[in-house]
Order: sequence, then structure tokens, then C-alpha cells
Amino acid sequence: MQLLYLGTGAAEGIPALFCGCDYCRRAREGKEPVRSRAQLLIGEELCIDFPPDAFFHAANFGVELSAISHLLVTHAHMDHFDPSAFILRGYKYAAGMKAPVLHIYGNREVLEVFEEGTRREMKPAVRETVSLHLARAFEPFSCGKYTVHPLKAQHSSSDPLLYFIEGEKNVLHLTDTGTLPTDSSDYLRALGKRCDVINFDCTFLLSPTEKGARHMGLDENLRVLSYLKEMGAADEKTVCVVTHFSHNARPTKEALSEARKLGFLPAYDGMRLNI
Repeated sequence: MQLLYLGTGAAEGIPALFCGCDYCRRAREGKEPVRSRAQLLIGEELCIDFPPDAFFHAANFGVELSAISHLLVTHAHMDHFDPSAFILRGYKYAAGMKAPVLHIYGNREVLEVFEEGTRREMKPAVRETVSLHLARAFEPFSCGKYTVHPLKAQHSSSDPLLYFIEGEKNVLHLTDTGTLPTDSSDYLRALGKRCDVINFDCTFLLSPTEKGARHMGLDENLRVLSYLKEMGAADEKTVCVVTHFSHNARPTKEALSEARKLGFLPAYDGMRLNI
């Protein structure tokens, strides 16, 4: 299984759109890595989130977006879901698409945002190539060759979701969220499956994570990883990836080296992970 981390930045990206701080200036000068908005591709067919930077991802990393047949959306915040792109999925805009239908899974807000964002320009022939599915926490569903278990997140959107993806290898995707809610950790404990890869929200990186926060830093990543190990969902062979970095956290080489010392693999745009 291959995971391709197309975007590893938080909502504002790096350099942030309108920011004049020293870190963003350095990124514009090519002295710090550019980080686009979050998107993960598993194989060719399964994708998590679809940000405004999807065009940039396809062009930069040679990704054929028409091959995606299943899209899991964590929540409707603009950096994770830009439905306007889908008005171009067919008609004269696209030929030779690999997947005839794209199945999009998300909470009710995601489905509403899709309809709002496409109703003015989506042609009926294009709409027929997209199928929407309501996803609810703790109600698993089949997604191609995978079984997907939606979990609750601690975030500010309406009913945000996390995903445990069960297949030949198991992936736990923990963005965007603060600490893992109790009912989500209880579900994972009852499920009794080991994770091969865990993707951690690391928006704050070295900054302390405040109680009730809707994102995490390395301190909270360590706490979550500890009880995932305690319940048997992770072990020393689990690959623990940190991603979704904010420009405010200044993910410099030195800061990311601290993550490596703690056993985490810092993601970067275009990183390929084979498991």
C-alpha cells in the first residue's frame, strides 16, 4: 500500500496567503518548504479530503484525480473540502476519466456544502458522475476494497469525522482533531485492530496543546499514542506520521527534528510512504 501526502499544511498553508511574518517570507523566498492544504491519497482510488490545492497537487505530483473513485471527507472546512472543483468532472472539461463515478462520503454538512458549491455551474451530465453518501460516526461502510470506520473528532465543525481504514494494511487518520474523544477511543478498543500507520494532527508542533483544543501538538500526539498502544491499536512497528502544520508553529528542520527524536515521521508535500 502506498500513501501519498499531497498537502501537509493547515488552513492558511505555508506561506500563509496574507501573512508577512519572517517564516512565511522565507517560504516565499524558497528557504522553507511550501506546505499546501491537507490531502492524502491511498493507492490511486482512495482519497481523504479535497482542498482548494487539488489542482496544484495533481500538476506537481503527477496525480490523476480522475482515478479516485472514493473520497472520504473529514469535515466541511474550506481547507479540507472544495466542492467547486467537481463541476469540471466530466462534459467537455474531462475526457478518458479512469473512474466513471466518484463516491463522496461525509457528514450532513459536507453534503450540504457540496450542493451549495456546485448548484450554479454543475451540468446534469457531470452531476451523474458523482454519488454522495452520508457518513456517521461509528457506522462502518465498504469503500472499494476497504472497510471504513468513521470516528468522532474534537473540532469546531458540525460532526467532524476521523477515519480508521481497514484493509490489507490499517490506517488511522487523525486530522483535524484535538485529543481523541472517549467514545472514539472506546470504539477503537472494541474493534481490536492494530494500526500500521497513524496520521496525527500536529498543527501546534512544539507549542503546548491547551485543554479542549481542536488541534494537537507533539505533546498531545504522545498522549494519544500512549493510550493507543495501551489498548493494542499501536505498537513499536506502527508508523506514526505528523502532518497539518501551521505557519505559526514554524515547522523548521530543527523543530521537525524534535518530532523525529520522539519517534514521529514528519510529512512533507509529495511524501510517499510504502507500507
